[in-house]
Amino acid sequence: MRTPFHARIFTVLPELFPGVLGASVPGRALAQGLWTCDVVDIRAFGQGKHRQVDDTPFGGGPGMVLRADVVAAALDAPRSVEMSGNWPRVYASPRGKLFTQSMAREWAEAGGVELLCGRFEGVDERVLDTRNIQEVSLGDYVLFGGEVAAQAMLEATLRLLPGVLGEMASLHEESFVNGLLEHPHYTRPAVWEGMQVPPVLTSGHHGRIATWRKNEAERLTKTRRPDLWKFYVDQQLAGQEGDDV
Repeated sequence: MRTPFHARIFTVLPELFPGVLGASVPGRALAQGLWTCDVVDIRAFGQGKHRQVDDTPFGGGPGMVLRADVVAAALDAPRSVEMSGNWPRVYASPRGKLFTQSMAREWAEAGGVELLCGRFEGVDERVLDTRNIQEVSLGDYVLFGGEVAAQAMLEATLRLLPGVLGEMASLHEESFVNGLLEHPHYTRPAVWEGMQVPPVLTSGHHGRIATWRKNEAERLTKTRRPDLWKFYVDQQLAGQEGDDV
């Protein structure tokens, strides 16, 4: 039997999970035991009779900060034997390294991931320094908390697990897999509002179709993501130089 992928989430809003991951494809995979969703309520480790999890920041300023002692107690809580493993421990943060498809693949191969979801003004820095936590950003913007970002990063990871997607071949043609954005897609009707599907796609010539898709992927990447296009070109040139050695 295949060992399930384990997602362990630390949050003050446990009711938000599994959220969108409990529906459609990831929801079915969860029901089938292909992955597990262990949600740790940080408030259960709060201080005093009111279970306080945050406090005002030293040095002044607006908002509240999640306490180091509370978050550390949640992170250090024992895991079940089934959830043992050296998994990435991640804090969803706008100041972190940008989340990528390759990172999702690394998490999937690791067999599990721990995701710390911040709230308010964030988490006491000492927790991040002492608990081997990697800060990862979903993008250059700020959310109310890390829960939405955690679900998005988990969804990207779950799609890569064996058995989750029926058509695994489709994974090889998606955006970012080969360094390019994905080519356009079309389906019936062949003519819609006067616009016709590119004739090559109905030609039945698989070689020409593959060439068209590659050319379109390159065109879209070059025009929409110059940063990705430069990286792609550099990789192609490096590959050619390696072949000449």
